[in-house]
Amino acid sequence: MSLHLHDTATRTTAPFIPVRAGAVSLYVCGPTTQGAPHLGHLRTFLAFDVLVRWLERSGLPVTHIRNVTDIDDKILVKSAEAGAEWWAWSLRFEREFQDVLDQIGNRRPSYEPRATGHVPEMIELMQLLIERGHAYADGNGSVYFDVASHPTYGSLTRQSLENMQDAGEEPEPGKRDRRDFALWKAAKPAEPDTAAWDTPFGRGRPGWHLECSAMSRKYLGETFDIHAGGLDLRFPHHENEQAQSHAAGYGFARRWMHSGVLTVDGLKMGKSLDNFVTAAQALAEHPTPSVRLALVSGHYRATVEYNATAMREAETVWERFSASARRAAELLGDHPLAAREAELHTLELPADFVAAMDDDLGVPEALAVIHREQSDLNSLLAAGAAEAEIAAVLGRLRAMLDVLGLDPLSAQWGSGTGSEGAEHAALDSLINTQLAARETARAEKDWARADELRDALVAAGIRIEDGPEGARWTLDTKN
Repeated sequence: MSLHLHDTATRTTAPFIPVRAGAVSLYVCGPTTQGAPHLGHLRTFLAFDVLVRWLERSGLPVTHIRNVTDIDDKILVKSAEAGAEWWAWSLRFEREFQDVLDQIGNRRPSYEPRATGHVPEMIELMQLLIERGHAYADGNGSVYFDVASHPTYGSLTRQSLENMQDAGEEPEPGKRDRRDFALWKAAKPAEPDTAAWDTPFGRGRPGWHLECSAMSRKYLGETFDIHAGGLDLRFPHHENEQAQSHAAGYGFARRWMHSGVLTVDGLKMGKSLDNFVTAAQALAEHPTPSVRLALVSGHYRATVEYNATAMREAETVWERFSASARRAAELLGDHPLAAREAELHTLELPADFVAAMDDDLGVPEALAVIHREQSDLNSLLAAGAAEAEIAAVLGRLRAMLDVLGLDPLSAQWGSGTGSEGAEHAALDSLINTQLAARETARAEKDWARADELRDALVAAGIRIEDGPEGARWTLDTKN
């Protein structure tokens, strides 16, 4: 393959060769369902949605596992503060994640396992680690990983054990070393009895890191292709995952991929900075495809900036893409050469687009190719080119945008199903009624009335373009 991907562990970009020829195994760290999804979550999951789309477009089916951490300290604390059962609290936000990811066009993973559904696999892994001398039970229900027992601990983030701080957990009397991390946490009297499971080591619940090693092995095998997640998970989470899996004798992830952080108005998003943006807030304030475009248009390893200017630009670009595609589609109608959505994956993509995506998912460079194709499409439409030529360019444009999850004519964005399509259809009907009235006024030479109708649309943020086929409208996103 010509696809090259960056590996966070080695800090190199190298050819991607799957463990099993012809297929890809991918594990993405999913949400901890303590609260509503925010923009940082969307940034991460969309980055790897593009990865999945490109792998599959390249002829490699993907087994994509994304876990749900449905029990942890914060879930127990927040549910208790709200007077809710922890499992009901967790399920509420798991569903919110699913709904918002569906809304923004994120493909669902092959399977989405919950931590609480894999306690037997976790017990098996802990027993193996204890037998191999890499973990120990404290006799009170907790089990810890002995970081000093594993000589390569710290290799993912290139840290020496001597310079590391503790695991960031509450001090526990049973820990032999402050840097050891919990595989299993003993049940606490103040916590609900339903939040604990019986094990050979005592009654308790999973530690955060253990679940991913147990679930990735179950669904992807002892060695798999790619482990992905947000950059903030590299330490301690991913470092600890790798250590416990390697200590158990598993090959674990061949390659690590991490998405860059998201900033809001130049600062890392945080509630203490009063710049915390939930996914629901962003999608309420901006067209959904524009939010997606803003979050995927940068390189997946780069920092993505979210602010008013960035969103205005994304809205403008999206409207240009969708307006060009709609105009061409309306002209073509049922032309036999016009590609259907299911046929886009069969179309040949421009070589420079393929080269950009094969170079560690170079979306910025790929977007430059998309912009050129859109400009070519507009030129063909303006020149009244042959329908076959227009159909070919429209097909390439849609196929490239589909890799980014942004085909304007897809069922997701252009069919009229769902809120986005329904809103556009309603707006289109209202505006076309006004345009028809304006055309009637012009035919009757009632220029004052025609100008009045046009000015009312312009004042509402509608841009009108008169052409040989009649007037067309687009949203004026410059204001």
